[in-house]
Amino acid sequence: MNILTYILDPAILLIVGTFIVVVVYCIKKFDYVNANLIWLIGFLKKYNKNDLSYRFSEFDKTISSQKYISNSWAEFKSTFVFSESVAIKNRNNGVAFQNVSNQVGNAIQTTSDPTYFFNEDSLVQSKYNSKFVQIVPTLLTGMGPLFTFLNIAIAFTKVDFSTQETTIASVSGLMSSMQIAALCSVLAVSSSLIFMFFEKIYYNKKCKVPLVEIQELMYNLFDSITSEKFLVELLKETKIQNNNLTNLLSEMPKQLNDAIGKNLTKLVPYLENTIYGLNNLRETVKSIEIPKNLMQSGDDIDDLFNGGK
Repeated sequence: MNILTYILDPAILLIVGTFIVVVVYCIKKFDYVNANLIWLIGFLKKYNKNDLSYRFSEFDKTISSQKYISNSWAEFKSTFVFSESVAIKNRNNGVAFQNVSNQVGNAIQTTSDPTYFFNEDSLVQSKYNSKFVQIVPTLLTGMGPLFTFLNIAIAFTKVDFSTQETTIASVSGLMSSMQIAALCSVLAVSSSLIFMFFEKIYYNKKCKVPLVEIQELMYNLFDSITSEKFLVELLKETKIQNNNLTNLLSEMPKQLNDAIGKNLTKLVPYLENTIYGLNNLRETVKSIEIPKNLMQSGDDIDDLFNGGK
């Protein structure tokens, strides 16, 4: 039996063919995942934390249009905490804007860990049949005993002890079948081990390394803050504002009293001068003597109006 006979054996062809098919499948799918992850890395590197809040509309529109990551991004976006601000009047009656919480600042924060949405399951394994890839080593290993015992069973059915010539020929065929059966087991186990090493190395290079870089970029773009921490921060800011308002109201009467006292102090000299002037005017009026002729004419006029009485 030559080498060609071993190669053309159906069991061996099936084992080798299965190995080649799964390897080609893995290469194709891993390259597809790698191409999308590389694009995402290049896209994320165009932005930084400080200006992302101003360019968020552009960022969201582009990343939402990518089918590969749109679902994960939509779920992650629902956890964002933006820098909300309120309009208040300053001392000059102008409008000023103040953040609700100093903890948020200008950056966009998230209440969940980015790795919860951007992980191996969402960005890598969900993009191909990962369950099938995981059972390939078991499948290849199982094909070894299967075809080994199948070849042995077929070989024993061909044994013929009717004559010496047929016995020798059947035993010779049995030995050849046993060799093929043993080769099936060796080939199946070898292909399983080779696939395991290939899959781990190629997966790490094409998928794992870019995924870790994406997670780091997400951490750099979005600060993590828990919902409880954000609520505590808002409560703290509210208490500070209430305390400032209480202090202002408590000091207002004193400040008003001081202001009125200072103004009255400035008005006292003017009031004293006014009173002094009125007193002088009164004394002057009292000191004036009316002539008698004016007093007599006044009596005549009074008689005229009284009808000569």
